[in-house]
Amino acid sequence: QVQLVESGGGLVQAGGSLRLSCAASRLTFSRYAMAWFRQPPGKEREFVAAITRKDGSRYYTDSVKGRFTISRDNAKNTVFLQMNSLKPEDTAVYYCAAASITGYSDTAAWYDYWGQGTQVTVSS
Repeated sequence: QVQLVESGGGLVQAGGSLRLSCAASRLTFSRYAMAWFRQPPGKEREFVAAITRKDGSRYYTDSVKGRFTISRDNAKNTVFLQMNSLKPEDTAVYYCAAASITGYSDTAAWYDYWGQGTQVTVSS
């Protein structure tokens, strides 16, 4: 079955950087919009960033604009999230997700497949 496997999480000090990766298997990667969501401790899952399948347009939630960058490598079936200037409020489990849609969505229900998540902890 389809698998999305995240990696790259960890513990970092405020102001630091991390790069998350999500490797997809058993799906036609180029046909899927990809996104990152996160779930902070005790809170609901929230949208972070998305990249479309065709032209690679990118979308971000306001709180990460200018700090995070989503990208994809269709040849390697991988989506990335470069996170710079990290803040303690970025602490969360980060999930990648795939949706068979033309554009993008910031709504989790539109996504067909999910990874298991990777923990990101930012200390102050």
